[in-house]
Amino acid sequence: MSSQIKIGDHVRIQLDAKFGEQAGWYEGKVIKIDPYSQHRSFYWVELNEEAQSILKIKQISIFNPKNIEKID
Repeated sequence: MSSQIKIGDHVRIQLDAKFGEQAGWYEGKVIKIDPYSQHRSFYWVELNEEAQSILKIKQISIFNPKNIEKID
């Protein structure tokens, strides 16, 4: 996570091997941030249409900062 992520930012999220065939990077927009501790938060991401059709979900929360990147 190179720069601070805010609500409204376009991001890429990574789903790891526990997601099986659906593992990989997906794009979306941050719609909510729930603080968890001083250094970590849950980032709620509304996935773009392509990701929604692949994953069959509209939103997902990301906790691990290495699994979310801001897109310029």
